[in-house]
Amino acid sequence: MDNKAKIIAVVGKGGVGKTSISACIVRHLVESFPEKKILAIDADPAVGLSVALGVDVKMTLDDIRMSIVDSVENGDTREALELLSEARFKIFDALVEMPGFAFLSIGRPESSGCYCKVNSYLKEVISLLANSFDYVVIDAEAGIEQIQRRVMDKVTHLLLVSDQSKKGNQVISTIKSVADDLIVYEKIGAVINRMTNPELSGLISVPGVEVLACIPSDTVFAANDIKGRSVMDLPEESALLKGAKEALVKMEIL
Repeated sequence: MDNKAKIIAVVGKGGVGKTSISACIVRHLVESFPEKKILAIDADPAVGLSVALGVDVKMTLDDIRMSIVDSVENGDTREALELLSEARFKIFDALVEMPGFAFLSIGRPESSGCYCKVNSYLKEVISLLANSFDYVVIDAEAGIEQIQRRVMDKVTHLLLVSDQSKKGNQVISTIKSVADDLIVYEKIGAVINRMTNPELSGLISVPGVEVLACIPSDTVFAANDIKGRSVMDLPEESALLKGAKEALVKMEIL
């Protein structure tokens, strides 16, 4: 693994609290390692991580990508390398500096004007950017292909998030199979969120993956969310916060 950064990718099916857990991970890293450089990447088109962390995003990576595509389509005669060089600097403009961490939003999924060279180059730039940080947390969209296609193909820690449903566990089992083919990772683990009855946790297993934490439904988190507060304001007694910490300890990140 070339990267010095610990790169934690959080994946799973939609609607299981993946983004909230990603935000809790960022908070734990910020609180545990105040001297370290931490980058949070919102790779989910739903852009929920910015809200969960209280970040105001002005520019996304997709905005930069589309500006290059538009330049080419509008007949800009400058060399592609010059345009890509501009993109490299614009990525730093897209970085939002927050207390204790930096934030980068990927934006919408690839759509019209999907130039593979542009996408590949931007992925390389993200990987280079990641090298400037000690910890990188990626909140990915459902599935795993996107990490390989749009963000990076090497992570150190892959965290699979599901709810207690059979379907959710089937989804993360499928994601693991795809990840084994598509990306390089060092450690893998699963978190089962929104357990209605902790006694059911013994019934849940994910083939080939250790279940690191089973998190009960969290009314403390729900109340914090309803009040419009970020995860950085979440009270310590939050089950979600505790569960995220348990997972990080078992993955030897904390």
